[in-house]
Amino acid sequence: MPAPRIRSYVKPKKGTIKRLIKSLWKNFKFELILSLVTLILSIAVNLCGSIFASLITEVLTKAIPAKNANPDVSILKDLFEVNLFSFIPFKTNLTILTISLAAIYGVGVICSWTWNRTMAIVTQKYLNLFRIKMFSHMQKLPIKYFDTHQNGAIMSLYTNDIDTIRQFVSQSLPNMFACGLTVIGCVVVMLSLSVWMTLVVLFGTVAMFFNTKIIGGRASKFFVKQQVSVGKVEGSIEESITGLKVIKVFTHEEESLKDFEVLNNEWCENATIANIHGNIMAPINGNIGNFVYVFVAILGCILYITPNAVNLSITGGIQTIDAAAFYSKLLVPFLMLSRMFSQNINNFSQQVTFVVMGTAGASRCFDIIDEPVEADNGYVTLVNIKKHPDGTFEETNERTRDYAWKHPHKADGTVTYTELKGDIVIDNIDFSYDGKKTVLKGVSVYAHPGQQIALVGATGAGKTTITNLINRFYDIADGKIRYDGININKIKKDDLRHSLGVILQDVNLFTGTVMDNIRYGRLDATDEEVYEAAKIANAYDFIMRLPQGFNTMLSGNGDNLSQGQRQLISIARAAVADAPVMILDEATSSIDTRTERLVQKGMDQLMKGRTTFVIAHRLSTIQNADYILVLDKGQIIERGNHESLIEQKGYYYQLYTGAFELE
Repeated sequence: MPAPRIRSYVKPKKGTIKRLIKSLWKNFKFELILSLVTLILSIAVNLCGSIFASLITEVLTKAIPAKNANPDVSILKDLFEVNLFSFIPFKTNLTILTISLAAIYGVGVICSWTWNRTMAIVTQKYLNLFRIKMFSHMQKLPIKYFDTHQNGAIMSLYTNDIDTIRQFVSQSLPNMFACGLTVIGCVVVMLSLSVWMTLVVLFGTVAMFFNTKIIGGRASKFFVKQQVSVGKVEGSIEESITGLKVIKVFTHEEESLKDFEVLNNEWCENATIANIHGNIMAPINGNIGNFVYVFVAILGCILYITPNAVNLSITGGIQTIDAAAFYSKLLVPFLMLSRMFSQNINNFSQQVTFVVMGTAGASRCFDIIDEPVEADNGYVTLVNIKKHPDGTFEETNERTRDYAWKHPHKADGTVTYTELKGDIVIDNIDFSYDGKKTVLKGVSVYAHPGQQIALVGATGAGKTTITNLINRFYDIADGKIRYDGININKIKKDDLRHSLGVILQDVNLFTGTVMDNIRYGRLDATDEEVYEAAKIANAYDFIMRLPQGFNTMLSGNGDNLSQGQRQLISIARAAVADAPVMILDEATSSIDTRTERLVQKGMDQLMKGRTTFVIAHRLSTIQNADYILVLDKGQIIERGNHESLIEQKGYYYQLYTGAFELE
């Protein structure tokens, strides 16, 4: 059954925009203020352009001779004198007016460049912080989260959903703010020119609003579905790449393609509907704006020629007005403002879709950030100790191969130290992954320091679950697990896991050198310690035969190495960690017989003096175990060493003699 995918939202979560803006303001207050100021100045420049256009038009109309009149060159002397504003008690000429307009537009260019550049910087820095915050939080999530969420869908959060936030922050948010301020400014100026023509423009706005609500709302819904489909497709691709060898082995290329086509067609369908509605919304609004533009021009002329209709402005307006003044002081600036108003309303409506997408993407990203982190109420820590000849020891900051549990007692405030020996007791535990199906029932395991405990059983018997509980990847419902007499719930998880070395069947190697991958077990390990760990794991010889030895680059999870070589590097990684307790989860199950002997020899050296839990399907690898626990359906049905279990002639005996297969 496929793992559940990242939860999708048909509608963005409430408060997401507020949370996003609050987060932006917290991290980039100064930059946002600068961007806001320059944005307002840029808008003011655009509004001033219409006013200056009317003044220049008024000046130029003076140079136009009357019908059938001869041009008078002397009028050029008067051409350059005009009242800039009626309330300013001085005159200026056309040259100064033009220079002033150029200067204002120059300021507008600088302001526009400043706020766009600032928002670009803010956006990329914010996304950088956002991704880091997501990744940091993700690493603190419990293993259960990744068991129930598809890897590809999680990856989609860092790519597609983050990109919707980029669109929202860098473009939609500032554009909507700019459009809103521009619209308000246009309305104020238009009302000062003509109430009736302004009402016509506002009527057109109502039509644009209903168009945006009906068509834009439907587009937004499918744009959000499109984002969800992207996550599904990425998850499918990630699974196909990971399991490509399995697909080819079983010749399931056609079936894999069919599964992909279903998800890809869903993406295509949602994207098609979203873009159809998104693409027709802007042209409809644009044509509404064109109709309003023409109707305003017609209405202006009607108002001019209609008797007693000269009271055009909200403040009383012009009582007497000639044709030239009507054209220059009213119609030209109003038409410019009307065009600017309609364009900004249209731009505003176009941003609604991206706002919804950005909000939905942010909701999904905040969802993983809000996911509860792995609980850790532990207070017992692991410290290095220095032993004295008399058997006592003391805590030290130097790294030694001796450790102790530092246990502060809450009752009396005292601190005690318990030497780490690797004594692990699992006492009558019950466990269920989902709270419904019991995986372990009444399991008890006793591992004394230095002992090797082997876990045997069919797949699903609960072997790996026991080791996961020791690591505290999951917490038990009933029973207790004690480590050197201390309940592991009291031990900090990081310190607990530092004391455990784990070798898994599925080896994970990271992009980097062989040296880096071995040193991953302990980042402060010296080169000499890495070499020694490789020798313990019997990996040194084959590493030295690689093209660059320990400096050979690995990529693609070490695809340029054999499975056995990858496992040897994994064992060397555990060796350099030098943990007192080892967990080997089927470490040799995918290795050939010859390599197994090398690995087994390395593991024997690694396990020497350490408490070790070994999960094995090859019973030949656990004959020397101190105790072998046989599990079936979450319960221990047999326990003892190899010889005693053979004498019992029970389940283990039948497995060993081949009476039936382990699986």
